[in-house]
Amino acid sequence: QVQLVESGGGLIQAGGSLRLSCAFSGRSFLSYALAWFRQAPGQEREFVSAISWSGGSQYYGDSVKGRFTISRDNAKNMVYLQMNSLEPEDTAVYYCAADPAPPMGMARTSLRGYDYWGQGTRVTVSS
Repeated sequence: QVQLVESGGGLIQAGGSLRLSCAFSGRSFLSYALAWFRQAPGQEREFVSAISWSGGSQYYGDSVKGRFTISRDNAKNMVYLQMNSLEPEDTAVYYCAADPAPPMGMARTSLRGYDYWGQGTRVTVSS
């Protein structure tokens, strides 16, 4: 059984930085593509970023390109989201997700395929 636990959220002023972490427990971490999604109050869950099993392919939503960086440490079963130049519009609950059957060498950028989800970590950016 796969479990994902996010950490690193909090309250931060606009322009600041945060690093979110996601700890993966279960088998075959290398088989999974991993992603971050976020959901603001009253809005649908939104794709933020994804990374292939090797880390060689990375994907970003348009609203975070150039500000956020996804990475993974396959030795530690961890995935990270470095968030810089934070804006009030980035306020949301951020979820880590794992796809057990990603396209070869790639990662999906929609909800479909992500079978495992963490509980989320809240990020609040004040203006």
